[in-house]
Amino acid sequence: MRYLHEDELKIATRFLFLSMAMVVIKQDIAHFQNGKFKINEPYLELLEKMASLARNERRRLRKVMEDRKIQVVRLNKNDSFSSFLFLCQGREEKRNYFNPVIRKEVEEIIRNLMKKALQPSQASAAAKT
Repeated sequence: MRYLHEDELKIATRFLFLSMAMVVIKQDIAHFQNGKFKINEPYLELLEKMASLARNERRRLRKVMEDRKIQVVRLNKNDSFSSFLFLCQGREEKRNYFNPVIRKEVEEIIRNLMKKALQPSQASAAAKT
């Protein structure tokens, strides 16, 4: 049975998976900084821009969650599944996610962040015209 409204669950899951994507991006930045790549700067700039976009989005989501009293709590994790508890205004819902599905969700968020980071900014596009 579903106890949270669809929009509440959507906000909470986006926050959850975006937070996971931020961890991956942070780890990737460390790999590039410590790696033996010939030219690191373009990759690091892209990852830093993605991290900035993710931080801004997560900040907005956290504010919405705070206003609507939504919380996400990790319950447990094993080789196959991760369990989370979603709380909202006294209602709660436990959800189990298959870890490969989590990976796909996080990958999709990273792809979207990459697309946004690679788009020319409105300021530079306006300057060119």
